[in-house]
Amino acid sequence: MALEITDATFEETVLKSDKPVLVDFWAAWCGPCRMVGPIIEQISEEYDGKAVVGKVDVDANQEFAAKYGVRNIPTVLVFQNGEVVGRQVGVAPKNAYTDAIDGLL
Repeated sequence: MALEITDATFEETVLKSDKPVLVDFWAAWCGPCRMVGPIIEQISEEYDGKAVVGKVDVDANQEFAAKYGVRNIPTVLVFQNGEVVGRQVGVAPKNAYTDAIDGLL
């Protein structure tokens, strides 16, 4: 199950992680987000222990969405050592996300 990341937990969960982190910025009303959601859940199970996989509801948590220039959702950002190293805007196939993580492992 993908972690629910909030503005309050973002720094600790994402920026201070010693593993690669994949973050899905989404909203409940967003149709394309509902298409990406199951892919993110699969990835969170497959990469359990190897990478952190989480979701940020942009309606409830706007601070880091704004900080990282998330203007369209879904946007998936990949972080390593607190830095953005990958960005995917819109719906993409699963391998677009897993390849980004695999490149960091």
